[in-house]
Amino acid sequence: MSSHPLSLQSYFYKLPESLIAQYPLPKRDQARLMVLDRRRQSIVHDVFAHINRYLPSMTTLVVNNSKVIPARLLARKVETHGTDLPAGRQVEIFLLRALEDGYSFEALLKPLKKIRLGQTLDCGSGLQAQLVDKEQRIVRFNRKNVLKFLQKTGHIPLPPYIKRQDEASDRRDYQTVYAKQSGSVAAPTAGLHFTRGLMGRLKKEGHRFLELTLHINYGTFKPVECEDIRFHSMHEEIYAIAASVYERILKTKKSRQPICAVGTTSCRVLESIAQGSPLKGAINLFIYPGFPFTMTDCLVTNFHLPYSSLLMLVCAFGGYDLMMRSYQEAIKEKYRFYSYGDAMLIV
Repeated sequence: MSSHPLSLQSYFYKLPESLIAQYPLPKRDQARLMVLDRRRQSIVHDVFAHINRYLPSMTTLVVNNSKVIPARLLARKVETHGTDLPAGRQVEIFLLRALEDGYSFEALLKPLKKIRLGQTLDCGSGLQAQLVDKEQRIVRFNRKNVLKFLQKTGHIPLPPYIKRQDEASDRRDYQTVYAKQSGSVAAPTAGLHFTRGLMGRLKKEGHRFLELTLHINYGTFKPVECEDIRFHSMHEEIYAIAASVYERILKTKKSRQPICAVGTTSCRVLESIAQGSPLKGAINLFIYPGFPFTMTDCLVTNFHLPYSSLLMLVCAFGGYDLMMRSYQEAIKEKYRFYSYGDAMLIV
């Protein structure tokens, strides 16, 4: 039986930088697929296009249909009075979370120290922002439907380990083919490997897809820092699942057919609701080894950063020993890691 390590250092592994994928593959479903069988403690190597060979029959795959917004704005300061930042100097506004008034966002700003309260920032295409709360880093825009303007002026917020500027192709590549609900600042990357064709083939074989929404925020990149991981304070994210979808999931469980969470985000929503959470709201469930899974039978996931809550979740699901062995094998076999990297199926 796998151990349940609770020390932070248990979740470190050394990754050669050359294995961090900087670009996606030309064909999504040609990513490599590592298949972990928990019962047999076995590891098999294949490609994602062949995932049907390893899914249990009549699997319900639950996907996160959140859509990445072009959340990174490059703005220019309008006037210089009362600040050290000259007019025209570029400012980066990274939108984190929309607030209820429809005009305001919590954001990261660079350089925050050089922007004064009430400072007007020109984002282009008629969109302007003002810093209205420096401590909470709140910016208010002059337009209500900000997302519409972001499509023209915003940049796709690539993860910090992708060491390049975003390109036009990232608007397509850093998005699942079933993305619908705008609101994430990072992609639910396990789903990036699915194509319309592959989904069609899986449906023909008797599998089905159900959708929920969890908007991923920047907290997903924050490493756990507590030496005893049980004291980690998990970031909050907004989620929703339709009542009709939840009813179908309950029927699936009752009929003892398998549920496969596509990504750690789908898994966290399913397990939160199983613990009595409402069908929509804010989620901060932290899953680490020892967690009693009740909804998730299989998991599709990518390879995750050391010290991350995502790595702890997959160790909880796959078993710590098997999971850490699989990561060492992935490094040895030169798998591509992280958002644009290869995939894993745990059955």
